[in-house]
Amino acid sequence: MSLGLYLHIPYCFSKCRYCDFYSRPGERGVPDAYVDALLRELSRFAPGAPLRPDTVYFGGGTPSLLTPAQAKRLLDAAAPVPGAEITLEANPETVTAESLAGFRAAGVDRISFGVQSARDTQLRTLGRPHTAKQARAAFAMARQAGFENISGDIMLALPHYTQAEFDETLELIEGGGATHISAYLLKIEPDSAFGKHPPEGLPTGDEAADFYLYAVEQLEHHGYKQYEISNFAKPGFEGRHNLIYWDCGDYLGLGPAAHSCMGSRRFYYPPDTAAFLRDEAAPVMDGSCGAEDYLILQLRLRKGLSLDKYKQLYGKEFSTAQLAFVQNCVKAGYAEFDGRTLALTPAGLIVQNSILAQLL
Repeated sequence: MSLGLYLHIPYCFSKCRYCDFYSRPGERGVPDAYVDALLRELSRFAPGAPLRPDTVYFGGGTPSLLTPAQAKRLLDAAAPVPGAEITLEANPETVTAESLAGFRAAGVDRISFGVQSARDTQLRTLGRPHTAKQARAAFAMARQAGFENISGDIMLALPHYTQAEFDETLELIEGGGATHISAYLLKIEPDSAFGKHPPEGLPTGDEAADFYLYAVEQLEHHGYKQYEISNFAKPGFEGRHNLIYWDCGDYLGLGPAAHSCMGSRRFYYPPDTAAFLRDEAAPVMDGSCGAEDYLILQLRLRKGLSLDKYKQLYGKEFSTAQLAFVQNCVKAGYAEFDGRTLALTPAGLIVQNSILAQLL
């Protein structure tokens, strides 16, 4: 079974207005002391030999604030297996031709740019510090640095959103050579700046659903096949690290607010960078990964839930009433079911929570 390693880099230039992830805004780089702390924790989980993960994911925050030398220190210590997928999230305004070449030389083979929109006015509304011009330049520099696996993020249903804005953003990302696209609806989180001061012009729920379905249709038309509720890829470029999450595999997350699931046991680090640096933030146990998690995560995937595997792993079967509900979902266009595998359609993914409420 595959093992994923997630390294949380909490530092950011500034906090985006929609973001409620744990981060430390106002930073222009990553302190070496923080890298030392990650290495300390890595050695605790792999004391006798390198961890040798199948995937490594630098998430944040803004992981591209790392220097290539810092990324190399972490990768050298983890010693991923040959052919491992190694992803670095990057903000377009933080990268240069030199830094991207350095990350590629350090072993990073997949870069993920947070583009969100091709319109500068929208980017300013979101609190994003980059421009569309910088995003285009970042893609070009990544290709020049030797990256063949490039992802881009698109946010949907933004203030005063239109299909034309989506089309422009898709053109920027596809034109940049992206092999993978994450497209997801804006969610107003209570603890974000938008949660405290909602922007004007937000689409209604029905309008947001229409934007999502339009995005799925256009992405498929452009050769990006949907494999998860918010993720689309050219053939062979599906994100291997996140598939470990969705298939309930083992993953180790290091850093403040990072979550893990190892041997079906969940744990996380407290969201406190200062305590993490002082070695005063021991992981907190958070229950176990079971049948409910598996059902929820498998139904995020377009391949769906194998009922045979569900029974094999957890001894669970759908009741007669649940099977009847599934057939109603099929009739309504929300699901596909062949008696063995239940998969939600794009329309079903929009109302996934309501469907799950009947199946859990």
